[in-house]
Amino acid sequence: MEAYEIAVIGGGMLGSAIGWGCATRGARVAVLDGGDTALRAARGNFGLVWSQGKGDGMPAYAAWTRASLAAWPALADRISALLGRDCGLRQEGGLNFCLGEAEFEARRAVVNRLHNQGAASLRLLDRKELLELMPGCRLGDAVVGASYEPRDGHTDPLSLLQGFHAGLHALGAAHLPGAEVVRIEPGRPYVIHRADGSRVAAEKIVIACGLGTPRVAAMLGAHIPLRPVRGQNIVTERLPPMLPLPASAIRQTVHGTVQIGVTQEDDGDPTPFTTTAHLAGMAARAIQVLPDLARARAFRAWGALRPMTPDGFPAYAEIEGHPGAFVAVCHSAVTLAAMHAGPLAEGILAGRLPEAVTELHPSRFHVPAH
Repeated sequence: MEAYEIAVIGGGMLGSAIGWGCATRGARVAVLDGGDTALRAARGNFGLVWSQGKGDGMPAYAAWTRASLAAWPALADRISALLGRDCGLRQEGGLNFCLGEAEFEARRAVVNRLHNQGAASLRLLDRKELLELMPGCRLGDAVVGASYEPRDGHTDPLSLLQGFHAGLHALGAAHLPGAEVVRIEPGRPYVIHRADGSRVAAEKIVIACGLGTPRVAAMLGAHIPLRPVRGQNIVTERLPPMLPLPASAIRQTVHGTVQIGVTQEDDGDPTPFTTTAHLAGMAARAIQVLPDLARARAFRAWGALRPMTPDGFPAYAEIEGHPGAFVAVCHSAVTLAAMHAGPLAEGILAGRLPEAVTELHPSRFHVPAH
């Protein structure tokens, strides 16, 4: 049985960021992962590094998000160095397009509300201002404006995940895929039993396995309420430059493809399958924004399930009665990657989560933490 200082249960975007962050601080780390058929939220990442609307009604989440955006350029430099190529961060602003006056006025109310919550740089642009921001961009007639946040941007999520795993490998961390966790023996060390009969011992553990978190956390008596929210994506062939800034549901990647998404299907269906009706609706809206997309070929469409807490905000905790056992849940793992690899990992190693996430404890759901 191998022994480690930190065992992270979950090898997706969240768990990999935490594991890499701990390894960069000298910890001996194991990242335990499921098989290829696991319902991974990482498969549905849209790649946005995004603050618009994040933390509406939860100032702690908004501040956590803004801190991550500020730390992202340094993270991108490190990930690019690990990969030997550009990880694709472009942080030059982001848009939320409004089709028609009703959407524009509804967005105005959101921007005004967010201003009162500290989002000072978020502003609303009318069509004229939008075209001045993106000269040469051919927008559809239905686009009357957009909200604009100059700190927002996007990246290549696959490169980010590859970078975390390259970093883990370079630091000698163990990546142990292919078997679910079936039991955790509490204590110091914790002993993790896996479906293939293997065991892993660790002084500290982090449960960060997305929709599997409630099942695994329950092994230590923690109740973490989550529900699956399906998201669908479409990606086109490579196209000439047509959208210089990413938007909340459409972006042109550094490779020239256009990615369209992501739906928010909160119907309780625990399957990630695509549906023609949603894909058609996504494509139709994208063409209203960028009419030139009507002639583009769609190369791939896919769906994924994201873990969503009751209020939609992240949750972080040390499990009561089990020192050194932590749980982390998040559906914005790309945006928050710099915080998960930074202050969160540092706090886990120190045995105390950062003060910035105190209000993001799952006790806010009025359920016992043990």
